[in-house]
Amino acid sequence: YILENELYQKEYVLHYTNATFVLNPNYKFEKGLFAGFDPKNRKYDKSKWAFQLDADGKPKRDMTLKDPLCVFNQLKKHYSRYSLKTVSDVTGTSEADLLAVYKAFTVTGKPDKAGTILYAMGWTQHTIGVQIIRTMSIVQLLLGNIGMAGGGVNALRGESNVQGSTDHALLFHIWPGYLGVPSAKAQKLEDVLKRRPQSKDPVSLNWWQNEPKYIVSFLKAIFGEKATAENEFGYPWMPKLEEGKNYSWLDLFDDMYKGSIKGLLAWGMNPACSGANANKTRKALANLDWLINVNLFDNETGSFWKGPGMKPSEIGTEVFMLPACVSVEKEGSITNSGRWVQWRYAGPKPLGNSRPDGDIILELGLKLKEIYQKEGGVFPDPILNLKWDYMSQGLYDPHKVAKIINGTFVKTVKIGDKEYKAGSQVPSFAFLQADGSTACGNWIYSGCYPDAGNMAARRKTTDAINQIGLYPEFAWAWPVNRRILYNRASVDLKGQPFDAKRWVIKWEGGKWIGDIPDGPAPPLADADGKPNPNGKHPFIMTLHGMGQLFGPGLNDGPFPEHYEAMECPIEKNPLSDQLHSPTVPMYTSAADQFAATCDPKYPYVCSTYRVSEHWQTGLMTRPQPWLLELQPQVFVEMSEELAKLKNIQNGERVIVSTVRGSLEATAIVTKRFKPMNIAGTIVYPIGLPYNYGWRWPVSGSEESANLLTASTGDSNTRIPETKTFMANVSKK
Repeated sequence: YILENELYQKEYVLHYTNATFVLNPNYKFEKGLFAGFDPKNRKYDKSKWAFQLDADGKPKRDMTLKDPLCVFNQLKKHYSRYSLKTVSDVTGTSEADLLAVYKAFTVTGKPDKAGTILYAMGWTQHTIGVQIIRTMSIVQLLLGNIGMAGGGVNALRGESNVQGSTDHALLFHIWPGYLGVPSAKAQKLEDVLKRRPQSKDPVSLNWWQNEPKYIVSFLKAIFGEKATAENEFGYPWMPKLEEGKNYSWLDLFDDMYKGSIKGLLAWGMNPACSGANANKTRKALANLDWLINVNLFDNETGSFWKGPGMKPSEIGTEVFMLPACVSVEKEGSITNSGRWVQWRYAGPKPLGNSRPDGDIILELGLKLKEIYQKEGGVFPDPILNLKWDYMSQGLYDPHKVAKIINGTFVKTVKIGDKEYKAGSQVPSFAFLQADGSTACGNWIYSGCYPDAGNMAARRKTTDAINQIGLYPEFAWAWPVNRRILYNRASVDLKGQPFDAKRWVIKWEGGKWIGDIPDGPAPPLADADGKPNPNGKHPFIMTLHGMGQLFGPGLNDGPFPEHYEAMECPIEKNPLSDQLHSPTVPMYTSAADQFAATCDPKYPYVCSTYRVSEHWQTGLMTRPQPWLLELQPQVFVEMSEELAKLKNIQNGERVIVSTVRGSLEATAIVTKRFKPMNIAGTIVYPIGLPYNYGWRWPVSGSEESANLLTASTGDSNTRIPETKTFMANVSKK
């Protein structure tokens, strides 16, 4: 719709995206598959998606947008199949409603307009979850909404610190600051320091070329004085990823189910209820030698061995419970979805024997160091050399951790014309070095705790000069207190804002004013329109400095493409011959079952979600009688039409089942759910909250909706597909 009606922001698309890049002639898309697909290994050869390069090694560009192989024309060709009728058939949304949404949002493609897209887990928990979000980023790039005030694609998180935990490497494939964990093939540090491709385009800032500084500084933070140039700053002591091996949630529990993992620290989690295919997860826990449950209360994970269907006498898992205190009882920071790092102080004292997470992990680490010191081991070096001095007066000190995350000069160095003493704080990541003179736990947080103090604790409400609600002295935002990422894309080539009323930055008097600019370079053109030789493209974290309409790095394709869920109610994909994503992860254990497409035993599309009265799997809320009273039971929502078809009354107890498991739920017959016409088939949706488990309420009859979901997920992130699966509902 945007392309056909030329509603895109032309100047933005032409100069700030890779729309003009010319693709390799090998690139194609046929019958639902991109070029380079290997059906045996179910993987793509991404070299088939490369750009053509000129004599200087830069991507060839067609500024006229006439070359049929340029990204812009390939984008138009790819989505020409997505007519209003076809999208209506796929989604069940009427053409009139689709058109109303299209018209309302595409007005933001005008230079002085902006629009944001907010999404939650309804998008991510699919086998094509990443590509759904990619679709929205393409929409926003076409409309010129990235880098603008009121623009972007913004996540609505279910936890206050999802951003912070990801920044600090909650996920297996990254070190803090999104530094990729090396593979086992990279045995030498120099292999890692040279891994980033270099852009041959002098106008590309390609910020990842600075990664060696961040990696070496991170290693210095981990191993302190033990990390030296002679021992590659401790790089040999760091874990590596086995080539081709995935360590995501689904894969870990698959290995656990097969018996190849012997121990688990379940830290602030409840996998017996929160993970897809919970029956498989619970059986996997029974194969462990030991399980450490760190949480506020006992839960279905810590007590899995006495849960439904379990035989305690046959389970050898030894379970340890370490009671942790709640967030308001401890000091530290959180980072919200806007990347604001906010310091929070401890309120009441922890109850009973519960302790802050920091104290628990710090003591555990010290004990491990003590044991390795006494007894040695196969490879004690990583533990013995670990820098682990984050106590004050015998307790964990979050300020010490925050300071090393910020970064410290470990040697006196001179940068420019200024000397920085050993022991002083690094002002920002621009001062980090690759020679071992700086230590930094997370480069993107560098600047949050400089010598001037804890920036995250600031609470001033004075706005910036542009008066658009940036509040630069309230808390601190990574990186370098920049409030809007890619903000140099909010201005034209001369550095003047597209939206003069809500400007983010602008070039004035030979400098940027407003927000902290995303990269220090001047505008791409001078005031007279002539190219500025010092100007840089605005998307500094991409190789070529451009917003990526064509994204050749993902596992399942450079353009988003629609595929049906692994369990679906229609036999044919309305858009291609390929029904499911060809790269979707598949697990082959006896517990990994899927209903056949259009299986009459499981005719209804089921989804899972949350209720406001309970928090995640309900561990913090189900033990509270006043909250449990508000939402005491698992329920299944269904349309009036389906209830009539099944002769189910509102409030009646029913059985919801899939090929993987079943549970009892209370029927809620509601106008909220409606039958949907999907490609000519009437489909009845149903839905359940996943906030429950057998531990509370004490009846044991209110179980997790994840007993129903499947062990499959997105091929990039492995986020499980818990939003779409086929189920049945029947009278009890």
